[in-house]
Amino acid sequence: MKILSQQLAFGVALALASLAHAAQAQTALYQPRDIKRAYAKGTRAADGRPGPNYWQNTARYDITVQAAPPARDIRGRETITYFNNSPDTLKSLVIRLIQNIHKPGVSREGDARPGYLTEGVSIDSFAVGGQARPYAARGSATAQTIALPRPLMPHDSVRLAFSWHFPISQESGREGMLDKTTFFLAYFYPRVAVYDDYNAWDRLPFVDSKEFYNDFNNYTLRVRVPANYLVWATGTLQNPGQVLQPAFAKKLEKSMTSDAVLHIATAADLAKKNITAQQPFNTWVWKANDISDVTLALSNHYDWDAASVVVDPATKRRASVQAAYADSTVDFRSSVKFSQNALSWFSRNWPGVPYPFPKMTVVQGFADMEYPMIVNDSPQKDLQFAQLVQDHEIAHTYFPFYMGINESRYAFMDEGWATTFELLIGRAENGAAAADDFYRRFRVMSWINDPSTAEDLPTITPSSELRAGYGNNSYGKASLSYLALKDMLGDELFKKCLHEYMSRWHGKHPIPWDYFNSMSSASGQDLTWFFNNWFFSNGYIDLALAKADKTAQGTALTIRNVGGFAVPIDVKVSYADGSSETLHRSPDFWRANQQQATLTIPAGKTVQSVAFDHGLYLDADPSNDRLTVQ
Repeated sequence: MKILSQQLAFGVALALASLAHAAQAQTALYQPRDIKRAYAKGTRAADGRPGPNYWQNTARYDITVQAAPPARDIRGRETITYFNNSPDTLKSLVIRLIQNIHKPGVSREGDARPGYLTEGVSIDSFAVGGQARPYAARGSATAQTIALPRPLMPHDSVRLAFSWHFPISQESGREGMLDKTTFFLAYFYPRVAVYDDYNAWDRLPFVDSKEFYNDFNNYTLRVRVPANYLVWATGTLQNPGQVLQPAFAKKLEKSMTSDAVLHIATAADLAKKNITAQQPFNTWVWKANDISDVTLALSNHYDWDAASVVVDPATKRRASVQAAYADSTVDFRSSVKFSQNALSWFSRNWPGVPYPFPKMTVVQGFADMEYPMIVNDSPQKDLQFAQLVQDHEIAHTYFPFYMGINESRYAFMDEGWATTFELLIGRAENGAAAADDFYRRFRVMSWINDPSTAEDLPTITPSSELRAGYGNNSYGKASLSYLALKDMLGDELFKKCLHEYMSRWHGKHPIPWDYFNSMSSASGQDLTWFFNNWFFSNGYIDLALAKADKTAQGTALTIRNVGGFAVPIDVKVSYADGSSETLHRSPDFWRANQQQATLTIPAGKTVQSVAFDHGLYLDADPSNDRLTVQ
């Protein structure tokens, strides 16, 4: 009995300790051990700012790439000067060869369609510090470790040189052949992977379903193509007078200050084959600094439209907007106008930060995929949907390109914001009813009607660990959390906090905890409870009207939060005299108790019934969303 009583006492003590730990856990956000180390080292600060010891590495890329359609052979050479700004001595580097996703046998999420598979990248030569070396790599096909002949010391640099070739894929999800003489080249060059303060080398294999994590680098890009091929790329074209005939170079220059859409090259122009300099090959030169990637498209038959738009009202700074598309495509004839509207609206409204780059080009492709300063979008029969897709991809300018998001691990940090901005600009373009209806159908309904375990994994779950649940965690759930916080803080304070977060991490590598902590410190509120609820719980959306009690103060509605998420509340109250009103409560309604709360309808008129108006926050079980009041 003594032993049993001791065991019982120990068990009670353990249970009490567990409860105390659970209570304490509600006051702080869980941090994985690698994230904790970053805060301990002072590279990140508890208030959401970069810490006093924050650092990030960078590189200077000088790339030359050649294509001569219809030949599928892509050949390139580059020099990379890589700067080690970390306090660590690097004995090796991780090189990304993302085109190897096309090799047979490589791990990927999704089926390899006919025309998708190639032999991948062949490294023809490799040098370190001017000395030729064999390219001896280990690791996955898309993230390969190479040993350095001598360690790269802190605050030193190393110069790499590569030449390579690969056959362009005939069918791909994000890049490849658009037709026999139109190519879209993305992640076409060897690059040094990110080495950061919380995860060291980014060795995650590219599996085609997840996206990217890149350093901010300076690029010079030379694209060598035959005469009569036009090229569009990330960055600013350095030599239009050398690659374009004078009349076309002049039209392009004029477009840089024109609100009106100019047709730089039409189908009739292309048929005459007199747009470019008439030599066997032309080399188009582009420059872009402090940016995370470069991408390009080329064609001998795509139309070319251009205009510009003021993106910074204070300075009157303009950005060029361009479109490249097949002459038979109808919706792309509106593409430049769509871009002008998007860049202007995003700059002035949400996020309300002037478009940071000199240009945006939309290329007709098939991916609906964003890259810095360039978008690869599929044609659409519905003009309204075409604009929505283009808006979404352009919105990615801010997340992940203005801020260096690790999309591979935390896709909700960019896709959730692009989805939110897509909704907000959609309301301006098409009205709130139409935009909200699309958002519910496209972003919420599939998740809320899917009760599978994977869909209720916490939003903070690394994207790299998700297959089922990836889309809803990254897009809809994250976006709803941002909108819920906007509702709770109000537009003015929410925008102030968002701007503070963006300002702190522009050109840097934020992680979710930087967002959480920035929003708390900038708002002057401890939002830990909210972020615990939306990002670290297995919640979903399901509210229930449990009961209505008459009191001296009015009618007290007991609302149960079955799903657990702290969502805004809208209750439509119908009165016996035939009138009605809707009572709104922000997510702060759930701050004290996230399982159950009371909403009091003030005394006065006789309440006949109450019902939820869920708006964007669709309910998993609508059977208990209405209550007749006796």
